[in-house]
Amino acid sequence: MKPAEIAQQLWDLLWQDYRDRVTYARIYQQMITEAGGSIANDHIAFRTLRLTVDQHGHSMQLGIPYLAKIAEALGYRQAGEYHFPEQFLYAHHYAHPDQDSYDLPKLFISELIVDDLPKNAAAVIKETVQSSDFSWYPDMPLESMKTCDRQALLTTLAHLFDRPWQPPQQSAVEQVNAVSQYGAWVLLYGYAVNHFTGYVNRHQAAKYQTIDQTIAGLINLGVPMKSSIEGSIESGLCQTATQAAIGQAWVKDDTGHLIQIPWPYAYYEIAERHQIKDLAGNLVLFGGFLSAQAKQLFEMTRR
Repeated sequence: MKPAEIAQQLWDLLWQDYRDRVTYARIYQQMITEAGGSIANDHIAFRTLRLTVDQHGHSMQLGIPYLAKIAEALGYRQAGEYHFPEQFLYAHHYAHPDQDSYDLPKLFISELIVDDLPKNAAAVIKETVQSSDFSWYPDMPLESMKTCDRQALLTTLAHLFDRPWQPPQQSAVEQVNAVSQYGAWVLLYGYAVNHFTGYVNRHQAAKYQTIDQTIAGLINLGVPMKSSIEGSIESGLCQTATQAAIGQAWVKDDTGHLIQIPWPYAYYEIAERHQIKDLAGNLVLFGGFLSAQAKQLFEMTRR
């Protein structure tokens, strides 16, 4: 299989799990399909922690490099970087050279700069992730893995988007949440998909040709939506999102027993892209992201 084909099947696998957990994504898919269209995702977002864990003499970076290694093995290349100093966040986005041929989404990978947090919160995060197990993280390049059984390869890759550390203490999650809701989310859900993003330009449903029409359709079906649209036609990118679906996250209580607590898991984002002028004055479809808009959407998982 070509790397692009592996990527396509991997994202389909993650989409199935995400859709099972986020009711709003299923409603969106059904709405578009019943209108004669087919869904396409503009991008997938992931969250990470900028930290390094040492295990058995081997250092593992938990931040952007953890997922970038997978993305690059699949053929993706970095296409932009973004800074969010007020939220202690930094991000890259990745695009695939064959994204049009294989309908591949972009990837938006962010990381929490843990050492910029107050010392107590940073210490709690560092202590929690020390229980990480990376014994199954493949060191071999994807080229050498392509000879493996396809299903076994996809299962291995999908496993990388799990939470590699043990369930955190509930008190630790609450302490981190007081400083960074992003950090609390990552402690609970690890590398799970934070959100997929419906791409209005591509879903080809005559009834939902714009982001406004799409929002109206979802509201009519009872989906709770963000109260505003981020961006504008002039900016090249309009974005909004459903409210976050609530997940049941495993934590340890004060006695060390495992319990589940409700916590915002993921929202479904909607994006519509527009043409802008490039440096040469030519009209091109905007393919990047805007930090001010992403900053607002990060907050959709606040409890």
